[in-house]
Amino acid sequence: MDGTETNRRNCAKTEQQKMLDSGGNQSGSKDRVTLKKEIGLLSACAIIIGNIIGSGIFISPKGVLDHAGSVGFSLIVWVLGGGICALGSLCYAELGVTIPKSGGDYSYVTEIFGGLVGFLLLWSAVLIMYPTTLAVIALTFSNYVLQPAFPNCLPPYIATRLLASTCVLFLTWVNCSSVRWGTRIQDIFTVGKLLALVLIIVVGMIQIAKGHYDALEPQAAFEFIKDPSVGQIALAFLQASFAYSGWNFLNYVTEELVEPRKNLPRAIYISIPLVTLVYTLTNIAYFSSMSPQELLDSNAVAVTFGEKLLGVFSWVMPISVALSTFGGINGYLFTSSRLCFSGAREGHLPYLLAMIHLKSCTPIPALLVCCTATIVILCIGDTHNLINYVSFINYLSYGVTIAGLLYYRWKKPKLVRPIKVNMLVPCSYLVFWAVLLGFSLYSEPVVCGMGLVIMLTGVPIYFIGVQWKNKPHWISSAVERVTYLGQRLCYVVFPQDDPSEIQPLTEKSEL
Repeated sequence: MDGTETNRRNCAKTEQQKMLDSGGNQSGSKDRVTLKKEIGLLSACAIIIGNIIGSGIFISPKGVLDHAGSVGFSLIVWVLGGGICALGSLCYAELGVTIPKSGGDYSYVTEIFGGLVGFLLLWSAVLIMYPTTLAVIALTFSNYVLQPAFPNCLPPYIATRLLASTCVLFLTWVNCSSVRWGTRIQDIFTVGKLLALVLIIVVGMIQIAKGHYDALEPQAAFEFIKDPSVGQIALAFLQASFAYSGWNFLNYVTEELVEPRKNLPRAIYISIPLVTLVYTLTNIAYFSSMSPQELLDSNAVAVTFGEKLLGVFSWVMPISVALSTFGGINGYLFTSSRLCFSGAREGHLPYLLAMIHLKSCTPIPALLVCCTATIVILCIGDTHNLINYVSFINYLSYGVTIAGLLYYRWKKPKLVRPIKVNMLVPCSYLVFWAVLLGFSLYSEPVVCGMGLVIMLTGVPIYFIGVQWKNKPHWISSAVERVTYLGQRLCYVVFPQDDPSEIQPLTEKSEL
């Protein structure tokens, strides 16, 4: 990091301290608090598994099969998709223990490439990426909850939006109240998701034991429905990758992990192989009861599976999907609010978002911003195009972050790294990333172009809001008043840093 960037951060911290001393912390330094370390190994695994397993595995198999062209190749895509996810998570494990700050991609890119690149990732994530993803998951939840009441038609538009907004508001309140409550909900609903998938797997294995595996026999499995092409294969991987998204979310809450340098990599090593195994077995179970054409004709694969095999208990599947998405909303809220918190602490967002509650130690202002942005997206109505933009921005950020790992190795070769992955790991991931992104640009140039435009709109915002230091007094005064009012309303203060946990490791000394 260059001197200019270091000075900028120091100035940001000085301004924060002045505002704190002048308004929100009148009772003295004893009111300063730190983020609570309440996320153990079990909860860490639950965050990864809970964020990965959302609605994707219950819906995405249709898209993977459609683009892969055959049952056998679709299963290969699911396994390789998990492998690519594992490569990326290994890279993030190295970054997470080398730069142990909350904020994930944003914190690493800011540390490695400087403020502008980090701000562009933050801008696109806060503006569209996470609010849109949260909105889509919340709508999936409300649709499945309301479906039994409207068996012959789609649930009313207003009803789905109201229920989705209520769900987001409730989980925002839970996460504002206690970190422990948020992690407990994540633990419970992650177990529920896994039990639902175990039910599908067990029923599928029983079907296979009875001899119902025609679609899985080698000759039938590799009988292509349509001629495969490189573009279609890339789109199949993109569909599978959507179901695996969320594998990097534990890196957003590093500072709330107990012993992050031990538990971050451990959680990754446990969670990613487990999810890959469960996803692959779940798809095998689907094909034990449905022909490829039946699966392609289904709009909700798990629900169709339940209707065929569970009889009077078929209601279990839509309820399972609803519970899965409920846990997914909680996980996204928990982690995306920490991104806002990290951005504000770096001086890239209003300082109010860097504050935490005096007693519960939760980032209430950041959670309220995430909740508000999600409800705004819900009110807009059309989220399908936004999701396409989100997918492109998401993959762009993954590639930039892992490229940053290679650059950081070159920039600081003597830095002590508790985990140091083989160079083949990031290089292999970047090859896959470049191919996938290249075919996405080729097949959907307008969508990808809009994603880039959304990200680049952050450039003038960065220079006006962050780089411009000598703003008129009335602007600075207005910001201070709003911050002071926010502190009073939310009862929040700036947390103290824990140098032993958030500072990058030192470089090795010359012998």
